Amino acid sequence: MNLTVKNIERTWVDVPYRPVPQRNMIRELPHWTIFELCLVTLECGVRGVGETMVFYTWGNTTDESVQRALGRIASEVMWDDTLGAGLQMALFDAVAKAMEVPLYQLLGNKVRDDAALSWWSIDLPPEDWLEECREALRQGYISYKFKARPWFDLDEQLRLVTPHVPQHFEIDLDFNTMLNDSAHGARVLRAMEKYPHVKIYESPIPQGDVPGNKYLRAQTNVPIAMHVGNPPLMTALQEDVCDGFVVCCGVSQALHEAHVIAQANKVFWLQLVGTDLTAALSLHLAAVCSHARWPAVNCHNLYAHTLLKEPIRVQGGYAQIPEAPGLGVELDWNAVERFRIEPIAKPYPFPNLLMRLTWPSGNVDYYAHGLQYYDDFIGGRRPVFSPGVRLEIVPDDGSLEWRQRYAEALKKPSWVMRPN
Repeated sequence: MNLTVKNIERTWVDVPYRPVPQRNMIRELPHWTIFELCLVTLECGVRGVGETMVFYTWGNTTDESVQRALGRIASEVMWDDTLGAGLQMALFDAVAKAMEVPLYQLLGNKVRDDAALSWWSIDLPPEDWLEECREALRQGYISYKFKARPWFDLDEQLRLVTPHVPQHFEIDLDFNTMLNDSAHGARVLRAMEKYPHVKIYESPIPQGDVPGNKYLRAQTNVPIAMHVGNPPLMTALQEDVCDGFVVCCGVSQALHEAHVIAQANKVFWLQLVGTDLTAALSLHLAAVCSHARWPAVNCHNLYAHTLLKEPIRVQGGYAQIPEAPGLGVELDWNAVERFRIEPIAKPYPFPNLLMRLTWPSGNVDYYAHGLQYYDDFIGGRRPVFSPGVRLEIVPDDGSLEWRQRYAEALKKPSWVMRPN
């Protein structure tokens, strides 16, 4: 059987959001709909497919990556994480298909037949969050990772949402360091403990603040999760700064990190972001990682189409590990053709977007894009999780007043265009 890489095709697609993500992701992440699909053909005729979320991924596939893989034995190069998400996934898919085995058999010994998956969303107003919780439950999910943000009243969000979900429904709050420091962090984390649905706090303050994170962990009964990498994994384990981890990287690195975490008897969730295609790869990794015990976060629930002929099914919070050869799922090529686009530059920031941030004092701030208010809060220029605060989009009504406010918002000194 000839496993030499004969050809690599790359196709860009723009996969639309469902309605609730659509009206909220536009504030900060309009570009998460853009994917590059990699189709690898081996000399034996077997084909494998993978995807890259182009503007948010642990690693992009480049022209150089493609040239480096062409003519090589796929089973040798597939372990190279530097090839990027889509190409690496496609190589693993192709090799497993050629060997007529499910992909997890290439990764290690199977330790589970199904794996927990989590629903995900950006920060939402309470009414949208409740709608998403109901949709998550309808689709069989019992875990929800939610972006906790200081431009919404977190206590109000939880107070309005939690009475409408069952007791077993779990909520993980991802602060992305926006509690800023241990002084503010201790206050907010303690206050949120009154909601029993809250099961995990993720990255409440800057992860490099080792003393601050150790202090916070001692102040709350809710487990704290941190991304692997900052501080270094061994430092995080030796200093015992958290209860578990977020693993987001290529296959080789993920297996390495999973082994180290397991040796320390800690837990983690896999966070490989994409459509159901990426979620399938995540399931195969979970199949061989003993301590991947927290629900995986793949964000695949965002999209109006899964890109698969048969979507991943979740029941009681768990999805079955695919047993068919390769990834064990089949791409819907008709959908690919429907969503196909030409490669584009980063579609960010989104133009003509005006947002109003209202404070309980009656003061109002206007912003033209999510990066602006993000920078204001992360920079400590606005209060940390103030009661009664609310962010909303101000529709363009064609008025002079709207245009003037938008023009002024564009001039805010906190405007920072961040690199990808």
